[in-house]
Amino acid sequence: EDQMLARVVAEERPDLEEMKNTLIISNATMRNELKALEDTILEKLSTSENPVDDIELITALEASKAKSTEIKTKMQAAEQTEKDIDLTRAEYVPVAINTQILFFCVSDLANVDPMYQYSLEWFTNIFLTSIQSAPRADVLEKRIKNINDYFTFSLYCNVCRSLFEKHKLLFAFLLTVRILMNQKKIQMVS
Repeated sequence: EDQMLARVVAEERPDLEEMKNTLIISNATMRNELKALEDTILEKLSTSENPVDDIELITALEASKAKSTEIKTKMQAAEQTEKDIDLTRAEYVPVAINTQILFFCVSDLANVDPMYQYSLEWFTNIFLTSIQSAPRADVLEKRIKNINDYFTFSLYCNVCRSLFEKHKLLFAFLLTVRILMNQKKIQMVS
């Protein structure tokens, strides 16, 4: 699910995905800088004979405090930006869930006939092509519906090319049941 979420966001909002990756790198760099500052202070404290009168140590402490405050401020801003990005990414979760459901439908075809095996790469290529080909919409909910509908139909058509005629209806039924179960329109009764 996370893999497909990253793919759809990268296709739909490449700016967000790039910003998220940049933030991850920048947060790691800032944490390393903080650690280096702490290590420097500890080293100076341990080597100083009289910490209260050591001008070099006091200057280093003041510089470290300023740098530490600056880094913490940047990290807080980065965390807020990351939360905003995650909120936007969360809007695309329905696409990732639908994609996951469809992937397992295709995977389950191997239980019908071992010949029906499809690679993740093949599946992902159809998914990415569907994102690019699905009709655009001004409203995000409509765009998500368009992507899900287009991908479902595209996957169905591509899979049916390789199915025996007698298994096509079974595959359509499997897709329908799993999609309706996800939408809570039908339930499994044990």
